[in-house]
Amino acid sequence: MAMKLSKFCDETLVKFDLKSTTKDDVIEELVGLVSGSNMIKDQDQLLTDVRERENLVTTGVGYGVAFPHAKTKAVKGILIAFGRSAEGIAFDAMDHRPVNLFFLIAAPEDAIGAHLNVMARLSYLMKSEENRQKLMAVSSPGEVLELIDNVE
Repeated sequence: MAMKLSKFCDETLVKFDLKSTTKDDVIEELVGLVSGSNMIKDQDQLLTDVRERENLVTTGVGYGVAFPHAKTKAVKGILIAFGRSAEGIAFDAMDHRPVNLFFLIAAPEDAIGAHLNVMARLSYLMKSEENRQKLMAVSSPGEVLELIDNVE
């Protein structure tokens, strides 16, 4: 039975028109997006931890995709937020191209396996150009949740 990634996300954690134009701002905007979630214990801590992780090595994996993430005391459970920028944001990506599609992943410090599983599945999903194009085109949060659940 495949893991449904949507159980870590919901329609309030999807934003189609990110306002940010810089890497630091987009991380802050994504963390702000999840701030209302009951999984968040400490929004400031989450922001600090995601930034620290990002400073180690970029999570801009190329193809217009980035997975800013952290294992952190700031959350009670795994959380995924999705953000999209039509223009693209410079994110120090590995292929030096702007990033349009962002998945913020936050996991509790003890969620070793599950956290890696979520990252792996999202990475696999985003390897497909068809899936990336779909995510650029969808217009409802429900479609995003459906798409991330249909990873084989």
